[in-house]
Amino acid sequence: MTTQTTTPRAERVTHSLVRDVELPGGAGTLALLTLDNGLDHTKPTTLGPEGIAELTAALTALQARAARGEIAAVAITGKPYFLAAGADLTQVAGVRTRDEALELGRGGHAAYRLLGEMGVPTFAYVNGLALGGGLEVALNCDYRTVAADAPALALPEVGLGLVPGWGGAYLVPRLVGIEKAMDVILTRPSANKPFKAKEAFEIGLADALFEAPDFLESSIRWTADVVRGTTVVERRELDPAPVWDAVVAGARKQLDAVVHGSRPAPYRALDLLAAARTATKDEAFAAEDEALADLIMSDEMRASVYAFQLVSHGKRPAGAPDPKLARPVTSVGIVGAGLMAAQLALLFAQRLGVPVTMRDLDAERVEHGLAYVRTTVEKLVTTGRMSKDTGAKVLSSVHGTTDITEFSRCDFVIEAVTEVLGLKKKVFAELEGIIGPDTILATNTSALSVTEMAADLAHPERVVGLHFFNPVAQMPLVEVVRAEKTSDEALATAFAVSKALRKTAVGVADRPGFVVNRLLVLLLGKIVEAVENGTSVEAADRALRPLGLPMGPFALFDLVGPAVGLHVLTSLREDLGDRFPSSPGLEKLVAEGTKVVLPAPARGIPASVDPAIQAYFGTGEAGGPGALDEAGVLDEVLTALTTEIGHMLDEGVVQGPEQIDLCMILGAGWPFHDGGITPYLDRTGYSEKVLGRRLLPDGVANVPAH
Repeated sequence: MTTQTTTPRAERVTHSLVRDVELPGGAGTLALLTLDNGLDHTKPTTLGPEGIAELTAALTALQARAARGEIAAVAITGKPYFLAAGADLTQVAGVRTRDEALELGRGGHAAYRLLGEMGVPTFAYVNGLALGGGLEVALNCDYRTVAADAPALALPEVGLGLVPGWGGAYLVPRLVGIEKAMDVILTRPSANKPFKAKEAFEIGLADALFEAPDFLESSIRWTADVVRGTTVVERRELDPAPVWDAVVAGARKQLDAVVHGSRPAPYRALDLLAAARTATKDEAFAAEDEALADLIMSDEMRASVYAFQLVSHGKRPAGAPDPKLARPVTSVGIVGAGLMAAQLALLFAQRLGVPVTMRDLDAERVEHGLAYVRTTVEKLVTTGRMSKDTGAKVLSSVHGTTDITEFSRCDFVIEAVTEVLGLKKKVFAELEGIIGPDTILATNTSALSVTEMAADLAHPERVVGLHFFNPVAQMPLVEVVRAEKTSDEALATAFAVSKALRKTAVGVADRPGFVVNRLLVLLLGKIVEAVENGTSVEAADRALRPLGLPMGPFALFDLVGPAVGLHVLTSLREDLGDRFPSSPGLEKLVAEGTKVVLPAPARGIPASVDPAIQAYFGTGEAGGPGALDEAGVLDEVLTALTTEIGHMLDEGVVQGPEQIDLCMILGAGWPFHDGGITPYLDRTGYSEKVLGRRLLPDGVANVPAH
């Protein structure tokens, strides 16, 4: 039902503009309704209460014309690039009572069902983006065409703490079958993976696919053929009850294995899908209204909207200097040719379109890095995700060398060598005698002091932290670190580079672990501390399930690498004290290279901890006076995280809790329904219990108390 939002404001009304078009071949008059908010393509069309009321009035008038025989068909389309981007989340999040929430659902249904009860055939011409309530406009029509360049069709509601509430939960499974409906309504929203136009056509969400240049003309001709009966669209039979029930049961099992009941929206959506086979339209729409009302009045939905606003903002990042201070970057140097360096080389070459020089100590390492770039580009070209011309251009842009003096022509150099302070200081000292006076030096350190790294340089003001996350191509966050003497010019350049790389940059102070690693490694440290004290590894692994994280703590350990986790944990303990626990058991696991998780039981289900690693911790067995149950472990973790966030805000690591949430969502996969981390700590009472105050004002990411 919804995908678009901004900061709270009056409704940007989408108007329903109707004109008559004569169908070719004497098929009659088509009433063509265009949804248009009167603004350019930078302001997506959204649907709020006033816009829905106008749509209802327009469709009601068309229904009367159809009854009088004045029109042969009705079609609905959008302004250039958009059918509609869904309901306006600002309006939804501003709802104060359940009765208001119920009316939102009923108002949408009242408008949309007219499209299916017009008395003449109705058509949706999906000319561009169609998300949530925008796609449901099309679903409620009798027929749908889609432009080949439409970038995204999706029902993302479950990912935002809602359900498809204007007919989608009822219509999709009846249109494409229950199995594909699970993908549309449950799986894809979780992965934030909308359908491309061709995909939507292939699974049956659209009936015809036309090229963009003459999309409207082609759709009108096709409409005439349908009206005359020369084109007949076959509809599939409902899936048999045993098939329907089996798919629903399988999806519920999958939900329990991944979501663990941590949020209500996917379960409510699944209930609607389960009932869609036998429910009447009235029953199904009423059930959607009730589910929508409950979810709009849930903290999880309000937290999801808050999280969506954070990651969707287009404003200057907090703490960023004037962008005009940024220096031009025409050539990039990368120190190192390991995996991280090679990923950076590919990203810089692809997104900045500038020459990239990757340097390491010997030719074998350099060739290994270049080979990674080549094979990755070849794979992207083969799978159609990169054109041959672009691939050739990227490959010709990346150069490898063992000669450090080749960095003399680079105006931006980033180091990606082993996480050892002495080594990084040595690298910068060598570079300073080679690079030009205006060259920016960046470090990809994940936890070390950038200030200390630059301390012995003649020009420490040119050094800035640019912490990317692995895998570089997929992870959207960059922590931009301002050291003690970093100049505004260096900082502005780092932000500008991050933007050009299409990353979300968050400015952070030069404090140990910055944001993501400081909190994530503390979380992992508290988990292994509980196991050291006698808690079973299985209980510790299950303890965080109420948070709804994408994987358990030991699977996360396995992902980042136990050795890396141990290194950062040790480093943070040295810098910040015993709030960051030591773990002899983890040290033994790393020393012996022991795998900490079992193989994943099925695709899409996270791996769980290997019970055999219990032998490495504490007494080597679970139990004893220090053992905790799952609730006890979760309490220890949340108390520690709340305490640490308090310290981080006091230290000025970021300007406010919003930046912490943004970092945890984009850098650590923290779920939208938690709103990042601070709304969860507020609504569970940890903020007030530990810090004596809320972290966010009441109502920002939760249903307000009053």
